[in-house]
Amino acid sequence: MTAAAKLGLGLLILVACMGLSLATGATWISPAAIVRSVWQADALSAIEHVLLDTRLTRTLMAVAVGSSLAVAGALMQALTRNPLASPGLFGINAGATFAIIACSSLLALSSMSQWLWCAFIGAAVAGTIVWVIGNRGQGSLNPLRIVLAGAAITALFTAFSQALLVVNQDGLDTVLFWLAGSLSERELSTAAPLLVCVVMGLVGALVLAGQVNVLNTGEAIATALGQRTGLIRLMMSVVIIALAGSAVALAGSIGFIGLLVPHMVRKTLSIDHRWLLPGCAVLGATLLLLADTLARVVIVPQEVPVGVMTALFGAPFFIALVRRGARYG
Repeated sequence: MTAAAKLGLGLLILVACMGLSLATGATWISPAAIVRSVWQADALSAIEHVLLDTRLTRTLMAVAVGSSLAVAGALMQALTRNPLASPGLFGINAGATFAIIACSSLLALSSMSQWLWCAFIGAAVAGTIVWVIGNRGQGSLNPLRIVLAGAAITALFTAFSQALLVVNQDGLDTVLFWLAGSLSERELSTAAPLLVCVVMGLVGALVLAGQVNVLNTGEAIATALGQRTGLIRLMMSVVIIALAGSAVALAGSIGFIGLLVPHMVRKTLSIDHRWLLPGCAVLGATLLLLADTLARVVIVPQEVPVGVMTALFGAPFFIALVRRGARYG
């Protein structure tokens, strides 16, 4: 099967998973009723309409967040030449978490819209600091320096967050909710600007795909081919920060999607980033949709945070990936 056929099949599976997400919850809405409601306004009851609207927002969030994390992860692995890299290496999760705690503790901000923007700003600031440190002294981005700077900034923002929580215990519930990762209680009107940022980031990633392929051949070859490697790395960093920052702001800290999906797509689709990045977007969205759908029905009427579900399934897969890599060198 060609790469295009595999990608098309993946899109069909994604659409099916979106339909399953719309139908699934504490109250089941049959797919046939959902399809009829597109043409008949009275096909669903008033309660079912409310549920469907809520689930539609949640489904769109899952698609946006899953695709963002997966594409950002693939770019991060290419940028650092580290197969175990993830968007969190930019300190984005720690920066967003600190911003949430600071805004709720010091500024008494409590609405979801305020938290979204605080988280995005915190993620962007942390990512920018890491990029500046990784770019100092050599005129171009140093992958090793990026990893070290990311670890240092993550530790710094984590320490700040813990200090604020010691002073203000009321913020503990907020940070625990954020760290677990969740797609519930989001409003489409509030999140729309960040969804636009996600779309722009995904388009930017696709535009850069060819240059990323050249960059992966090595610094000397890329330079000999006339590529401005420093500019390419800068644009990759901007796209990573935009995608991962938006994802963390929308859903909190969700692990393993950005780390594992690029490996799965390389194995099943292609190592060419012109196919790899679209494949990551489709598979990342599909996996997060399935995880969120399962999270709604495990302990009905309660919900498991989607970040917990991705960790439960992602951790064993990651261990298997590491063991297989060690076995085959």
